[in-house]
Amino acid sequence: QVQLAESGGGLVQAGGSLRLSCVASGSTVSMHATGWYRQAPGKQRELVASVSSGGLINYADSVKGRFSISRPILRDSATKIWDLQMNMLKPEDTAVYICNAKSGNFLSPNDHWGQGTQVTVSS
Repeated sequence: QVQLAESGGGLVQAGGSLRLSCVASGSTVSMHATGWYRQAPGKQRELVASVSSGGLINYADSVKGRFSISRPILRDSATKIWDLQMNMLKPEDTAVYICNAKSGNFLSPNDHWGQGTQVTVSS
């Protein structure tokens, strides 16, 4: 199993920046893709940014040019970490941000989720 834990959320004014971090532990050797999702009140969970097994990075159109995801790095033998740098934040970026990792079968992967961290952008 893979365990994920996020940190770095908070309250920021519009135009400001935040950096989120996700720490993965457990069976990290089985991970082949990582990413960040977000869920705002009353809305569906949506993909923010992802890194594929081949290292390709993908962003939601709404965050392109403002957010940057890092490729996962090995912190020790069983821990990986990746970040989401968020710049020029807007009130519509307010949501719970959840890190994600995929493992197992590439066609039907297992999804692993963190608990989420709240990001609130005031106008």
